[in-house]
Amino acid sequence: MVFYFTGTGNSLYIAKQIEENPISIPQVMRQKHMEFTAERIGIVAPVYGHEVPLMVKSFLKKATFHTDYFYMILTYGNRHGGAAELAKQFCDECGITVNYINVIVMVDNWLPSFDMEEQKQIDKKIPENMALILAELNARKNKIAEVIDTDREAHQQFLERMKQMPTDAWQYLLQVTDTCIGCGICEKVCPSSSIHLEDGKAVYLPENCQTCLACVHACPQKAIGLTVPEKNPEARYRNEHISLQEIINANCQRNRR
Repeated sequence: MVFYFTGTGNSLYIAKQIEENPISIPQVMRQKHMEFTAERIGIVAPVYGHEVPLMVKSFLKKATFHTDYFYMILTYGNRHGGAAELAKQFCDECGITVNYINVIVMVDNWLPSFDMEEQKQIDKKIPENMALILAELNARKNKIAEVIDTDREAHQQFLERMKQMPTDAWQYLLQVTDTCIGCGICEKVCPSSSIHLEDGKAVYLPENCQTCLACVHACPQKAIGLTVPEKNPEARYRNEHISLQEIINANCQRNRR
């Protein structure tokens, strides 16, 4: 049993390497009762600001897991900032016994810092790194990925920068332009009901946004952008092994409003 959270397909791709039919966290969050039993239970998620997304944290807080082996695989693009250690600390706070946490580097979809076309050209050795992770999971290895002082310093620097920003700054990162044609794809790929169609145009609703950028990357018109400069405003990304429909299936919350 493996649960995942994805914005542009990276974590879904990794989850599918572990089990054929992984379970979407945004869809599971719609359930009233979240108690799960399996010989092995895992979480696959990206790291935002070196930590798992808020929805994943909420899932870990609310769910009860009955298993002999609990693991997490965290995807990141540039610097993990001690993500494994931070995830372990959070699980400890939730009363979850973790046997294994590892990180795997993939395409970084954070548009303010990275050009998606450049990222696509970098060989991040995903198959090789994933093969090692799968071997360790199948051997039920007990391990928390190594974190060094440089990683911890990077996270502290991030926290210091965040202190200089409004607490809800990330909730105002997105903007919809007048090139929107009302196709509704943004609404379908959003895991938190933070964007919907109104009078044939996309409307962004801050407050619960996960800043996964799924809507930005999926918009066929590039009508959804950022309120800060992008490295390459013309470049967008979706994991090459994952279809748009798979991301819609994972995230669509249309019936929740």
